[in-house]
Amino acid sequence: MQTIERTISVPTPLAQVWDYLLDFTNTEEWDPPTESTTRVTGDGGVGTVYRNVTSMLGNKVETKYTVAEVVPHRTLRLEGENSSMKLHDTISFSSDEGGTTVTYRAEFEPTGAAKLVEPLMPLGLKRLGDKTADQLEECLRQLPG
Repeated sequence: MQTIERTISVPTPLAQVWDYLLDFTNTEEWDPPTESTTRVTGDGGVGTVYRNVTSMLGNKVETKYTVAEVVPHRTLRLEGENSSMKLHDTISFSSDEGGTTVTYRAEFEPTGAAKLVEPLMPLGLKRLGDKTADQLEECLRQLPG
């Protein structure tokens, strides 16, 4: 399993950051490879299902994400699965001096034939993690609050 983790701090209040990231359809704004995210079922809480389409190396990949855990203003955890990968995303939140610190951890577990490319994943994931952190920070800084 490959993992990327980034922590960012923004001056935006925790409540605004939480509301924004709890709505997983906002990945269209802050997750660079995401082309679209739609809520299929649920209200954003545990059990909510999202359909996420990303563009990776010129291919469109559809992933089904299910919200696995919600601890208000502390933790949002989603489990994803597509034809070649299981994904585990955890977003942790903390308040600091009027702002918010967010830690985003994404775990990638190749399945089937995709296991063969796992040794090549670290470099691409580092770039993806850096781009995502930069974009997420920019989006969070622009939130009202």
